[in-house]
Amino acid sequence: MGKAKTDLLQGTLSLIILKILKSGPAHGWDITQRIRLLSKDTIGVNDGSLYPALHRLEARGLITCEWGASENNRKAKFYKLTAAGRKQLDAEWKAWERFSSALDMILRTA
Repeated sequence: MGKAKTDLLQGTLSLIILKILKSGPAHGWDITQRIRLLSKDTIGVNDGSLYPALHRLEARGLITCEWGASENNRKAKFYKLTAAGRKQLDAEWKAWERFSSALDMILRTA
């Protein structure tokens, strides 16, 4: 039997996308594969969650996109972090560290 997939907490997908795009532009399929790889196949993101999140981030000015050729020469939309996205990533990362630290304290002592 395969590993069970973990559901993401609301808002964490945006943080994950911003973090992945910090290393450079990527298209949607690449983002989902990086999430799967980096989580050791624990977190899977489907297109129905990924693309609305990308559109929300783009609408907020945190990422931009442009068309280009993927590794297999197919037309793909590449997403890139903006300066505002880098600033938001830093803020969300700090908030995540506070939250995860507090949750860890509760779970270890409750």
